[in-house]
Amino acid sequence: MLTPSAENYCTTVIKSYVLRSGRGTDAQRRSYDSLAGQFIIPFENDIMNFARIFGNNNPVTVEIGFGMGLATAVIAAENPGKNYVGIEVHRPGIGRLLWEIEQRSLSNIRIIEQDAAMVFQQMIPPRSLEGIHLFFPDPWPKKRHHKRRLVKRPFTAALAAGLKPGGYLYMVTDWEDYAAWALAELGATDSLVNASGGFAPPQNWRPRTAFEKKGLAKNHQVRELLFYKHEKQ
Repeated sequence: MLTPSAENYCTTVIKSYVLRSGRGTDAQRRSYDSLAGQFIIPFENDIMNFARIFGNNNPVTVEIGFGMGLATAVIAAENPGKNYVGIEVHRPGIGRLLWEIEQRSLSNIRIIEQDAAMVFQQMIPPRSLEGIHLFFPDPWPKKRHHKRRLVKRPFTAALAAGLKPGGYLYMVTDWEDYAAWALAELGATDSLVNASGGFAPPQNWRPRTAFEKKGLAKNHQVRELLFYKHEKQ
């Protein structure tokens, strides 16, 4: 179960995203229409049974906000013995990931089309996840919008509640202020421990994302954060 403060966060109306305009490409729409029933998990107030969903007991990692899903597909293809649940609200991106799933014949990805806070409140089993990925979440750079940032307490407690003891939370951002903010918020989350004492060294297994390429083109420095859940928690 979530801590009371984490649950209160999840039930607020503040959202960490804005639905972007655009209908997507014809291929994305076709993939969504033809594959959604197979790979999208309906959002509901019911704890997921990962073994039933995937048909195995392989470890599960959740990615929050996978964008267009290419990095998600690459990681899943390189790790067939692991399962991945992607959370996203942008339908063209969902359609693109579904296209990647079909092209790569992937069976270890499922998608939830919903706000991450609601998913962690209502669907993620406690102490069930091997990892949580947050690749370039929206930094909400204006101070008046900082309340919309996803990586902040008490929601970090909700994320930690979903991790197994020893499970990891891995975040990447090219926004300096958000990196420092997230480092402080995660560092102040009781059940999480910083794997590096500060920012983490680059994880070579992570593919470079489209957002990362845009940030690098603007001379932004990419910072990585890696936290583990206390074994005793």
